[in-house]
Amino acid sequence: MAKNETTKQRGWLNKSEMASSLGISPQAFEKWGVEPVARIGREAFYTVQDVVGNRVDHAMRKQQPEGGLPEGLDPFAELKLVQERLRLTTAQAYAQEQKNQVSDRILVPVPFATFALAKISAQIGSKLETVGKTVSRRHPDIDARVLESIEREIALARNVAAEFGEHLPEFLDEYLESLAD
Repeated sequence: MAKNETTKQRGWLNKSEMASSLGISPQAFEKWGVEPVARIGREAFYTVQDVVGNRVDHAMRKQQPEGGLPEGLDPFAELKLVQERLRLTTAQAYAQEQKNQVSDRILVPVPFATFALAKISAQIGSKLETVGKTVSRRHPDIDARVLESIEREIALARNVAAEFGEHLPEFLDEYLESLAD
């Protein structure tokens, strides 16, 4: 029976030759776990192709976590985070533009408009309250029924002015609906 003996082929390097050509120690090369192409006696032989393949595989494993993504982790989480940051940045820019327009007195915030108009309507109501007495003092000869009728109409107008501030949000909604049409 003839023994099939393997002979060293061209391009095969033993462990110390391969480690030397890579500029590392034989122990470091051994830790890489490169599979030998062949063994002749106690000597193992490697090819550059196998070493490069081992290093490429190692680099790819290093980039990807073992076993894929952990349970429950969204593979698009980073993309979603970038989208949310973009949305937040857009919202912040919009808010800053609004603040600038308020500072430039181009826009008036609705809460301020509501406050100011409610205050004005209260002042109007207060002034209307004194109209009846002022008229009766200036014109003492005015008929009591006429004065009473005037005061009744003034009271209605005063109530409209007093309720004006409460109706502002409704007026705003109505205005915005008219713009949408």
